[in-house]
Amino acid sequence: ATGMNEGSSRSHSVFTIVLGQRDTTNNSTRTGKLVLVDLAGSEMVRKTHATGQQLEEAKTINKSLSALGQVINALTDDKQKHVPYRDSKLTRVLQDSLGGNSKTCLIVCVSPSSFNVNETLSTLRFGTRAKSIENKPTVNQVRSVEELEALLARAESALDMQQTYIVALESQLKAAQGGEGGGGG
Repeated sequence: ATGMNEGSSRSHSVFTIVLGQRDTTNNSTRTGKLVLVDLAGSEMVRKTHATGQQLEEAKTINKSLSALGQVINALTDDKQKHVPYRDSKLTRVLQDSLGGNSKTCLIVCVSPSSFNVNETLSTLRFGTRAKSIENKPTVNQVRSVEELEALLARAESALDMQQTYIVALESQLKAAQGGEGGGGG
């Protein structure tokens, strides 16, 4: 508990669920990961009146939130080449969720109190920046040997059909060119 929030847990919570699906007909697998995160709010020392251990916790919370903000800024800035995921444990854990192979949903909580207007505005700006991150999720799938062999056979068959078509077109072209050559005077 702090001077700002009597029931504060004063920590981030990260809950990760990994799901797997195996197709028993061809042994292919698909995996997915659901990451639920509850971020601690930023800690303004002048409002929380934190001291001692609570002050150190507030510094750690603010440092990780700052690192998260820097990652989000890097992901939304086209000019930025480097994304500083390794600057905190939080951003490293959230790397896939932020700029990786995932769909991301963000819910922000704000205070209706005018006493917390600065925190509310900061949270809304954070949410707006995070909303503009563009991920391109794809299915995480591992194909079985049987499935890969079937795909290869299908591709080879398509190549054979194309090769047969090319040969037919070439013979038509030669026949058409052979008929043109004899007329002049």
